[in-house]
Amino acid sequence: MSLDRRGFLKLSTAAGVATMIPGCSMEEKKMGTPTKAILKISCQEGVAPGETLTEKLDFLEANGYVGIEIGGRGLVDRVEEIQKALEGRTIKVSAICAGFKGVIISEKEEVRKEAMQSMKEILTAAGALGSTGLIIVPAFNGQTQLGHQESRELLIPLLQELGVHAQSVNSRILLEPLNRKEAHFLRQVADAAAICRDVNNPAICCMGDFWHMTWEETNDMGAFISAGNYLHHVHIASRKRRKMPGEDEGDNYVVGFKGLKMIDYQDYISLECGSVGDKKVTVPAAAKLIKEQWEMA
Repeated sequence: MSLDRRGFLKLSTAAGVATMIPGCSMEEKKMGTPTKAILKISCQEGVAPGETLTEKLDFLEANGYVGIEIGGRGLVDRVEEIQKALEGRTIKVSAICAGFKGVIISEKEEVRKEAMQSMKEILTAAGALGSTGLIIVPAFNGQTQLGHQESRELLIPLLQELGVHAQSVNSRILLEPLNRKEAHFLRQVADAAAICRDVNNPAICCMGDFWHMTWEETNDMGAFISAGNYLHHVHIASRKRRKMPGEDEGDNYVVGFKGLKMIDYQDYISLECGSVGDKKVTVPAAAKLIKEQWEMA
């Protein structure tokens, strides 16, 4: 599906996607009105219990969730469906998780172009849904042979182009660092924030994932503080097996939550995990644990 599809553009225009998104530069915090961090718990659509989107939304709302994270694959064709399902509800779309084609830092130009076009289409749909932004991983292990410096030099101008498009459709890019078993490039939150700084576009931001941070960061608080106002999404899972928070002994996020409070974090903390037990039990239990540890932070 192309971006100039008449019906989709009308839908996007009706949603007011042409307005500018709030900036995520480090200067904004210094100049803006002081805010207090808020807890907004989200869950990925595929993690939530239920056979249909309506059933999933009903369950999440009943158990204290205020956001649902949607996958990016096929999203352009689902915008109207999701908008209708959200009518009259307090729950919102948090982030859009990947789902694009291609690899943005591939050595092959045609693969990079495919990624750029696909990302732009998803960004437009993300803006129409009022989401936090589109999560992207520049490359997983095996998708590119480029070294770190080459990858960075290739990525920054492409992100500048994506940033212009994201601003025009009221959306943003969220760079996600992964652990070294999944990606050789972009593994720490501070590195993602440094890329955002160098791109210098308010629609290019980043996120953190407690699961990946377990293996790559020396301190959760420091990682989040290093990102500051570039940070606009967080994933959470158990610390050992990537299951539901609380399903691994010693699951603790208090230090990270302290970091989020120190930067006056305003966006979502979203479940991205499996579950050992019945999700109808473990999803509500995860929300309870997150709320308790947020209060402790």
